[in-house]
Amino acid sequence: MIKLCGFSLSNYHNKVKFILLEKGVDFEEVPVRPGAAASEGGKSPLGKVPFIETEHGFLSESQAIADYLEARFPTPALMPADPWQAAKVRELITYCDLHVELCARQLYKQAFFGGKLTSEETERVKAQLVKHLAAFKTLARFAPYAVGDTFTQADCAVYVSLPLAALASKLVIGEDLVAAAGIDWKGYVKLIEQRPAAQKIAADRKADQERSMAAARAEKLVP
Repeated sequence: MIKLCGFSLSNYHNKVKFILLEKGVDFEEVPVRPGAAASEGGKSPLGKVPFIETEHGFLSESQAIADYLEARFPTPALMPADPWQAAKVRELITYCDLHVELCARQLYKQAFFGGKLTSEETERVKAQLVKHLAAFKTLARFAPYAVGDTFTQADCAVYVSLPLAALASKLVIGEDLVAAAGIDWKGYVKLIEQRPAAQKIAADRKADQERSMAAARAEKLVP
């Protein structure tokens, strides 16, 4: 059985989890936080999550894992059979993961973890994110799914990351830059959350968030 190592508050963990659930693959979810525990024994050399453990060994990086799962469990297909269409799915995933999410991630320090960005940092990230969202929008179709009329791996990536970019920009910059780019992400999320796999991801994420908040409150009560 495949072991998915990570935690339910990680959007990249949820990207892989979404694929496993959609494909109906039996897997075990193993709680692992980023850092030394993730890197020991070469599991994930940079200590990042998610990573998976298979009978062949460990594999890290969410898109490498996604491609492995698609090759090993081809049904139901989450990548088009046509090479060009498959490349367009991977292109959109790259824009989502590397250009939108990683850009918006610079805001998470203040949005979610109690840190503080300087006004210069905030303006720099805003300019980058506006530019990257405009580029992302030229590739995304949302008709009704990310790349057209078929649910693909791109939806597994976009669903778990685009709302974070919207929320982080709203909290830090004071404006939902995803919506400002003309992307109806709320309508898209509502569509995707009709899927049982997405409902499980949302429920598990909420439960993990509540546990984390309860633990943080408990720590404050300990002298």
